[in-house]
Amino acid sequence: MAALITGIHHITAIAGNPQKNVDFYTGILGLRLVKKTINFDSPDVYHFYFGDELGTPGTVFTTFPFDGARKGTKGTGEMTYTAFSVSIDSLGYWKERLAKYNIPTSDVLTRFGDKLIRFEDHDGMGIELVANNNDSRSGWTYGFIPKEHVIKGFYGATLNLKAKELTEKLLTQFMDYKFLAEEEGRYRYGTEGKPGDIVDIVIDKNGRQGVQSAGTIHHIAFRTANSATQLEVQQILINNGYHVTEVKDRNYFTSIYFREPGGVLFEIATDEPGFAIDEDEAHLGELLKLPDWAEVHRDKIEPKLAKVQLNVEKYV
Repeated sequence: MAALITGIHHITAIAGNPQKNVDFYTGILGLRLVKKTINFDSPDVYHFYFGDELGTPGTVFTTFPFDGARKGTKGTGEMTYTAFSVSIDSLGYWKERLAKYNIPTSDVLTRFGDKLIRFEDHDGMGIELVANNNDSRSGWTYGFIPKEHVIKGFYGATLNLKAKELTEKLLTQFMDYKFLAEEEGRYRYGTEGKPGDIVDIVIDKNGRQGVQSAGTIHHIAFRTANSATQLEVQQILINNGYHVTEVKDRNYFTSIYFREPGGVLFEIATDEPGFAIDEDEAHLGELLKLPDWAEVHRDKIEPKLAKVQLNVEKYV
């Protein structure tokens, strides 16, 4: 039987200043702003989607930028690091590029045989770049990130938990994940074990609870093909005691949400219909797009949002 869940769909973070957020992810990291919309649950706040050329599931890092938000703190009950996939020989390029913008990076680390570097964005968001030769995705470039070094999409995610047993049960019994390996207290799971589907659990039994605000992850979303497979997942979760929301229409996908046993907010999102339903592929992310229910209030919503612009030419 085909898997209902096939990896990571998107990862959503809380950010601070909207312009700094756009500058970092488009300018410094070279991702494409594929959609500029609003937080459907808080219409006075942007929702930015950064990814590859089309915002393919598995490449999209999204943010809710609350201007003036205090910084959050990493801790237990949270996803603490987002890992992006780059080519096997790209870490030197990225260390040099990040140093150019005064962003400190770790030494080159080794994990499960892969080399990686770790750093933070301006809000303190935990980011890793994992070098590997197992990723055929092409990523996105504006022309100033060499194609051989472009970020291709997600590699995986790190969950920081006080215990793993109940979360492991969720992943492996109800979400099509398999245990892959353990290394130095880090437990790895994947649907196929390839870039874009990796979930690591790091256990910190005595760790302090994380505090969500700017620089922390709000939720991680997992991929499912369509609304039919999403309903199958929803029913499996409900039947096994998880408190799952109703299906929510997010315009570019539909979603259900629930908390995994360690406290991290999980989402199951559909691959369909994608980001090109209301903008031409060549012009994704250029205009503020609103859902139908908010479009009638555009004259009230848009003036409350800070003006943002792409400044990628500054980062060549």
